[in-house]
Amino acid sequence: MTTQKPLPSDLEIARQADLWPMAKVAQEAGIPEEDLIPYGRHVAKVDLDVLDKLKDRPQAKMIVVTAVTPTPLGEGKTTTSVGLAQGMAAIGENAMLTLRQPSMGPTFGVKGGAAGGGYSQIVPMETLNLHLTGDFHAITAAHNLLAAMIDAHLFHGNELNLDPQNISWRRVIDMNDRALRSVMVGLGPKEDGVPRQTGFDITAASEIMVIVSLCSGLRNLRERLGRIVVGFTYSGNPVTAKQIGAAGAMTAILKDAIQPNLMQTLEHTPALIHAGPFGNIATGNSSVLADLVGSRVSDYVITEAGFGADMGAERFFNVKCRVSGLTPSAAVLVVTVRALKTHSGRYRIVPGRPLPADMLKENPDDVLAGADNLRKHIEIVKSFGVTPVVAINVFHTDFDSEHAVIEKIAQEAGVRVAKSYHVVRGGAGAKELAQAVVDACGEDSTFTPTYEMNEPLITKIEKVARGVYGADGIELSAQAKKDLKRFEELGYGNLPVVIAKTHLSISSDPSLKGAPTGWTLPVREVRAAVGAGYVYAICGDMRTMPGLGKTPAAKNIDIDENGEIQGLF
Repeated sequence: MTTQKPLPSDLEIARQADLWPMAKVAQEAGIPEEDLIPYGRHVAKVDLDVLDKLKDRPQAKMIVVTAVTPTPLGEGKTTTSVGLAQGMAAIGENAMLTLRQPSMGPTFGVKGGAAGGGYSQIVPMETLNLHLTGDFHAITAAHNLLAAMIDAHLFHGNELNLDPQNISWRRVIDMNDRALRSVMVGLGPKEDGVPRQTGFDITAASEIMVIVSLCSGLRNLRERLGRIVVGFTYSGNPVTAKQIGAAGAMTAILKDAIQPNLMQTLEHTPALIHAGPFGNIATGNSSVLADLVGSRVSDYVITEAGFGADMGAERFFNVKCRVSGLTPSAAVLVVTVRALKTHSGRYRIVPGRPLPADMLKENPDDVLAGADNLRKHIEIVKSFGVTPVVAINVFHTDFDSEHAVIEKIAQEAGVRVAKSYHVVRGGAGAKELAQAVVDACGEDSTFTPTYEMNEPLITKIEKVARGVYGADGIELSAQAKKDLKRFEELGYGNLPVVIAKTHLSISSDPSLKGAPTGWTLPVREVRAAVGAGYVYAICGDMRTMPGLGKTPAAKNIDIDENGEIQGLF
């Protein structure tokens, strides 16, 4: 077992940081100071004019950090991304980190914040985890403005003949609140509106969140917002935000929100924090604009894709790269001993509860029993023509014999592998990983998406199911067949696809661990996010509004006698 002294809490470590002024962070990052828009002492937005100013600079190499299928607690992709960026600096390389912004729902729920951990964090962590520059609030306001204008349109005569029973645009809030999943609006006297059933999603699940993450600038934002389909008429024709008359006002609300947020790691490595799309139903990636800025000011851009390689990385490759035009040079595949032990099927992990005691005992056979999951994720990354590097995120409960199993699996697959101790050592603990990634980026890349854009939607879905997940095929419900036919007729067939499924299995069944075979992907229904620019297939029961547990993290968050925040993690 790896021995270590107990670490201070993430919040305690973050508060000990010697933070640089943002002007110095920008200077080190290569961002002109005149393009810096300060938001307090230790956060700044980056003016998008910088893209034109630096357009002639060489383009950086793109690295995406993904993972094996995670346990409910996650396997440390964010902290590995931060550690890798710091490790790059430690070996003398110039790197920019781009990450999603945390939602306050998970921060106050079970998972906690998303600033990294230990000595590989984004700081100030309180600022990052507690609404940052207000981008999420702007997205919430823009989303709910459109919802309000839809209901106002119904109330004032419904000129567009919008079917109240066929309105897909709900409301959002950046908080876990199961009581809002299904609500009735317009109750009361006639002047209170048209009664209808609707509901709330978490802000991270808003289509506007994805639009902010995928847009290429203010004008493109305006065009995408106008294309949002909010529902259908009685005759089945789509009704857009442009027709409702809301696109211009939404753009005005979001004008500043599309500018990436510049922060720093504990070791002053620059990080652009921007957007946070929901990983199950959306892209699960940070913004294209952050990647584009990073690609002009650094030699390496390190970004994280949500969940495992079958989820966020697949969408990074098939959706985000197509929008940004950036070609990945390497992928980091994060793995932990506990994840592979989980995929052995011998243990049950419950969020908010300690790991089973037997799981913490030395048992390389358990790791080997779950190894098919790692092998499958290596195969997934390779299927895109991208070089993977297996990163062992080391926990103090691990044993060398268990690491040896992972190293052997990687070596048998012909890929690089490195242990990383970034949580306890910061950048110095990630130097081995950083060097492995630099070496991988030096290899020729043959990046190839899973499907061609001109292929039918059903073909795209089937290619992802078979080629990425390893399914035997797909099974369409009657509703899904109807949806696909309608979207093809409406001209949406040239859009990429996103498959909304569980993140807890490569399959659509969260109970199936490892690398399931002999299964078929059931497609329940298909929806169109036309403004965001993709069609998504619903496979399984997707909750777009999480609920709080019996003992949420919020119960432990407070301020002390000095006004300092306590209890964040």
